[in-house]
Order: sequence, then structure tokens, then C-alpha cells
Amino acid sequence: MSDSVLYSVILLASLGMVAAVLLYVVSKKFYVFENPLIAEVDEILPSANCGGCGSPGCKAFAERLVNTEDISDLFCPVGGNEVMKQVAAILGKKVAEKDATVAVLRCQGGCDVRPKTTEYQGPRTCAISAMIYSGETDCQYGCLGDGDCVKVCKFDAMYMDEHTGLPVIITDKCTSCGACVEACPRDIIEMRPKHKRDLKIFVGCLNEDKAGIAKKACDVACIGCSKCQEICPKDAVLMANNLAYIDPIMCTLCRKCVEVCPTNSIIETNFPPKKVKKVEPEAEVNVESINLKTDA
Repeated sequence: MSDSVLYSVILLASLGMVAAVLLYVVSKKFYVFENPLIAEVDEILPSANCGGCGSPGCKAFAERLVNTEDISDLFCPVGGNEVMKQVAAILGKKVAEKDATVAVLRCQGGCDVRPKTTEYQGPRTCAISAMIYSGETDCQYGCLGDGDCVKVCKFDAMYMDEHTGLPVIITDKCTSCGACVEACPRDIIEMRPKHKRDLKIFVGCLNEDKAGIAKKACDVACIGCSKCQEICPKDAVLMANNLAYIDPIMCTLCRKCVEVCPTNSIIETNFPPKKVKKVEPEAEVNVESINLKTDA
């Protein structure tokens, strides 16, 4: 009985040794070298894995940074310029500094200005709604209001407003990852420069219908009147398909376009109220003295 146990132990030990040798040989044969710089770069990335950099995750982005000779076109929107400077220091490569951006909703067609004309009964997702019907209002360009953008935001930078039925972007939390932009089937979310105090001017409408149709569907729709384009001193307003668009690079935030928009479709954020100019009273004219001089 003791001999059989001993033989069993020896057999198992032999099999273990053979397996260990095989594993060692296989590991050496199929060993993949990983540049230690990848782990070092991955360590300083924000670990958001949001995909805003164009890679499926921070580890994949670190590999691209290490293995790409010119990384001037690569950028981590969550980490921003500070993180990219650290990456440049580790890799000894040059990075391009970029202005901070923030997501904006180019639709202000809430329930109070864009009345519902139909009622949809089905799965409440923007992706499905966009595929099977044009929306519950007569505007086929505006927000569908099912909150797909809110669901994909990993930074709690968005929520749905119960009164308007539109998503609200919390600028201070927005990391410019672009997940909401990708999730929106109507392409109404755009990344725009984040100026000091979060000053922004943009057209909050994407309706390409003619003026009468657009205005009937939404009270604050752009009617393509071109008044904003005519008054802009920097040629920052572009007109196409009955719709105005303000170039964020050319715009100097003068707000002249906001004042002339007849439908209030141009949105301005965080600007102080404009000072009202005091009108000096006109000098009173002494009519009696003028008449006396005339008679004389």
C-alpha cells in the first residue's frame, strides 16, 4: 500500500515538472515585450477610460503615445494640457497645447416653446426614437429628450430637466470627453471653447426648414433671416440651409448678433447684463423769446 502511494506521488511530481517545463518554454516562445514607458504613461493618465482621446481606454492611449513618433495630434481631453505636458516630459516628445472645450446643447426647444403634436409609446431611447420616427414635435431636428447623452456621461455632468425635457450640461463637471456627442443621434451636442467665466455665444437651433415651418414648430427656431450675419463685424456667422452658425474661433463675443435675433435663437451664457446708456435730456427752448425776436 505504501509503495502505491509513493509511486503516485512520484508520478504527480513528474507530471508537475513536465508541465512547468512546458509552460516555461511556451512563455518564452510567445513572450511579448511591453515597453515600460507604457505603464509609466498609463499611471499619469486620468483612468477615465472615456474614449475621448479616440482610444478604447487609457491603457490603449498610453500605447499610442509611446509608439507614435509625432504625438502633436493626440490629446487627452480629461487630463488636459497639464497631463499632456507630463506625458511629453516622460517621452521626450512635443505635444500641442489645446484650449479647453465644453459640451453645449444646440437646441433650446423645451416643452414651453416646442409643443408636442404626437405621443410616442415605445422604448425610451434617443437611438431607437431617431430610427423609427421624427419625434413628438413638428421639429425633426431638435432634441428627442430621452436622455441617451445623460446615460453615457461618466462624470455626472448632465441631467434631464423635468420642466423643459432637455438635458442640462454642468460646465464645471464636463471633461470634454465627447461621449455625449457620440451618443446623440441628432448631433445637437457640440464641443465649443470654454472661455473665461464660461462665456459662450452660439445658435441654439439646428432646424433647416424654411422660416415659416421652423417658427411654427418652435418659437425660438432660427428662421435664417441673416440679421446676425449682417451685423457681425468679424464674419463669424455662417449661413447655410436656412440656418445660422457661429464660428467659435472667429467669434469675439461682442453679442451684437444676440441683440438683432428676432426669435431669440442665439444663446449667450454667463454674460453680465449690458449697461443701459443714459439719454441726456434735450435743452429746453424758450419759445416766447424766439417769438419776441421774430416780431421785432
